[in-house]
Amino acid sequence: MNIVKLFAILQPPSRGESTMAINIAGAMSMASFYLLILTVGIWAAKRAKKVERAYESDRSEMVMIAGRKIGFILGILTTMATWVGGAYINGTAEMVYRPDAGLAWTVSPWTSLLCLVIGGLCFAKKMRAEKYVTMLDPFQLRYGKRIASLVFIPAIIGEIFWSAAILAALGTTSSVILDLDKKLSVVISACVAMIYTLLGGLYSVAYTDVVQLGCIFLGLWLCVPFAMLNHAVTDIKITAVKEVHQKPWLGNIDDRFIGKWIDDLLLMVLGGIPWQAYFQRVLASSSIKNAQKLSIAGAFGGCIMGIPSVLIGSVAASTDWNQTSYGSQSPYEKNEAAMILPIVLRYLCPPYISIFGIGAIAAAVMSSTDSSLLSSSSMFTHNIYRKILRPKASEKEIMFAMKTTVFLVTVLATLLALFTNTIYGLYALSADLVYVILFPQLVCVLYVSCVNRLGFVTGVLTAALLRIAGGEPLFHFPAAIHFPGGYFQGSDYIQIFPYKTFAMLSSLIVTVTLSYISKLKWPEGYITVFNLTEISRGTRTSS
Repeated sequence: MNIVKLFAILQPPSRGESTMAINIAGAMSMASFYLLILTVGIWAAKRAKKVERAYESDRSEMVMIAGRKIGFILGILTTMATWVGGAYINGTAEMVYRPDAGLAWTVSPWTSLLCLVIGGLCFAKKMRAEKYVTMLDPFQLRYGKRIASLVFIPAIIGEIFWSAAILAALGTTSSVILDLDKKLSVVISACVAMIYTLLGGLYSVAYTDVVQLGCIFLGLWLCVPFAMLNHAVTDIKITAVKEVHQKPWLGNIDDRFIGKWIDDLLLMVLGGIPWQAYFQRVLASSSIKNAQKLSIAGAFGGCIMGIPSVLIGSVAASTDWNQTSYGSQSPYEKNEAAMILPIVLRYLCPPYISIFGIGAIAAAVMSSTDSSLLSSSSMFTHNIYRKILRPKASEKEIMFAMKTTVFLVTVLATLLALFTNTIYGLYALSADLVYVILFPQLVCVLYVSCVNRLGFVTGVLTAALLRIAGGEPLFHFPAAIHFPGGYFQGSDYIQIFPYKTFAMLSSLIVTVTLSYISKLKWPEGYITVFNLTEISRGTRTSS
C-alpha cells in the first residue's frame, strides 16, 4: 500500500456558482472554527497565568507539564484528542475501504486501546512517580546527558514529521471538499496552533483539545447518517460479506501475510507508547493514580472515536460511484483511496453537512499538531538546551528558548507539509525507528537495572541497522537483508516476515545481554570502554 498517495492533490470539478457558494460558506465555517479555537486557547493561557503565580517551581515546567495540575476529566479528554488525529480518522476510513485490506487490516482503533491500556498499567505509574518532566529524563539520569541524547534523534524526528504529515493531509482535504487553497489551509492551521501553544503551553493545548474533540465527535457522527442514506450506497450489512461493488469490506487475512499483520499490530500497540506527546499528559496529571486512569479511560474513548471512520470506510466500499458526480471509476481505481474520507463527505453528503466534516478533520489535525509542537519543544529545551548546551541559563532564557523552538518546529513542519511529497513516508519510517529503538530502551531503563551505557548504545545501533537493512519500498530503498517469505515487486523487495519486531527484540536482547556481560567483566565499573561503562550513582546525580 502506497501511503504516500495520502498527499496526492486531487483535482476538484469545475467551479460553478453553487461551488463558489459552498466555498464561501466553507471559508466562513473554517474561520469561525479557528476563531473559536483561538479564543479558547487565549482564555486557557490567562488561566495558566493565574496558576503560574502560585506555582513554586520553574516556570518552564508550568508550560511543559502545567504544574502537574491536569485533573482527571481534562486529562482523559486531552489524551483522547492527542490520539485521535487526522491520520487516525483518515487512515481508519481508508483501510476499511480498500479492497486489498478491509476491516481485518484496520488495526488502529483497537490497537490504540491496547496501547494506552499497556501504557497506563506498565509505564504511567513509574514515570509519574519519579516526577520526570519529559520522556527522556530517565535515560539521561541512567546513562548521562550526552550519551542519552541518542534517543532524542528518533523522538524529535518522529514528532516533526508527524506534524508535517497531518498538516499536509488537512491541506489536501480542504482542497477536496471546499476547493480552498491547500497552502492557505496548512499555514493558517499551523499558525493558530502555534499561537495558543506559545501563549499558554500545555494548559492551552489541553483546553483546546476538549473543544476539538467535541468537533470531531459531532462533525463525523453528523455526516455518517447522510452518507449511509445516499441513493448510491448499498446496505453495509450486505456488502460486509458479499461482493457488490468491490470485495467485502470486512476483509480477510491471508495466511501468507500473517507475519506482516503481526508486525503492524505490535508496531501500533507498543510503538505508540514511547512518544513525548503521550507522556506529557501522564507527567502533567495531578496524581499517580490519575496518570494511570487517564491512560486507560482515554484508551476506550479513543477506540470509540474511531467508529465513525469505520462506518465511513464501509459506506465508501458500498458505493456505486457511477451514480455520483465523482465519476465511473472508484477512488481506489484512481489511486485516491487515501483521501476516501473527504471524498465521501463531498460526494455522498449535502454541501452544508460536508462543511461540518471538514471542521471535524481540521479539529483532529490541530489536536495532534499542537501536542506535537509542545512535546518536541519540551524535549529540546529541557533535555538538550538546559542540560547540555546552556546548563546555567536563567529561567527567562529557558522560556525564550522554548518559545523559539515552538516557532522553529512550526516553520519546519509547515515547510515540509507544503513542499515535500514524501513526508508521510518519512513519518512512517521515523515511526518505525521509534518502535524498534525507543520502545526496547524504555523498557530497559525502567525495568532492567543492570543495563548500562555500553548495552544502551549497542542496542540502539543494532535496532537502527537492522531496520535500515530491511529496506523501505516507499523510497525504493533496497533491502540489504531479504528475510524469508518476501517477494519482489518490481525492483523493491517486499518484506512479509515481521522484521521490525525482530529488530526491536534483537535490540532488547543485545542491550540486556551485553550490559550483563560487561558487569560480570567489570563489576566495579571503573574500566572505561569508550566511556560506555555504567556511571556510578554519585556521578549520575552530578551529570
